[in-house]
Amino acid sequence: MTYCVGLLLKAGMVLLSDTRTNAGLDNIATYRKMFVFEEPGDRCIVLLTAGSLSVTQTTLARLRDAIEHPETEDTPSIMQAQTMLEVAEIVGNTLASVRQDIDSKMQASKVSTSASMIVAGQRKGGAMRMFLIYPEGNFIEATEDTPYLQIGEHKYGKPILDRVVTPDTTLDDARKAVFLSMDSTLRSNLSVGMPLDYAVIEKDACRITHKQRIEAQDEDFRAMSQAWSNALRDGFQKIEI
Repeated sequence: MTYCVGLLLKAGMVLLSDTRTNAGLDNIATYRKMFVFEEPGDRCIVLLTAGSLSVTQTTLARLRDAIEHPETEDTPSIMQAQTMLEVAEIVGNTLASVRQDIDSKMQASKVSTSASMIVAGQRKGGAMRMFLIYPEGNFIEATEDTPYLQIGEHKYGKPILDRVVTPDTTLDDARKAVFLSMDSTLRSNLSVGMPLDYAVIEKDACRITHKQRIEAQDEDFRAMSQAWSNALRDGFQKIEI
């Protein structure tokens, strides 16, 4: 299982993913689910992945091949796309094609080939945009009304985002919001796990302005988690019904 979240704010974009992959109780591993493609100052694209590891890894491999060999690959290069909408279309089409290929081989075993992605980024001269790509290749876009997107095990981390995140949320508060959203998910679902990958793209920077891997023993994350637990208990005791 997976939990990835992206916030689209006036000040920039904030992205967070876990790294746990679960193929059974005795087959738990760590795989990166955040992937960065950038030409600093010109464009920055971040992909977050959830679902079938075979599908997402093959999709990323095809996207990378198209970047490295644009003249020989059938897949267009996301680094040559003119807009973020075109990037979303390329990623969606590639994901759908890979899923169909793998699905045809896996039908007899009835193994799930479902996978989804969040595509976030900005090209020089364009607006910051964020898309959720569905397994079929179609997508939706984050808006001012819904300035965040989630994939994977999202239900536990959604309530705090609904309550505190708006387009005007600062990057510092956004960092707090996604960390607490992840902490709630980690507490409630053991199939989501650390380490975590965190990235920020400030508005018009067209590059990753902050990137961090947060390990399980990170003292700051532990302190935040404990403070949040204490605040919830205190708040619960103060409410009268």
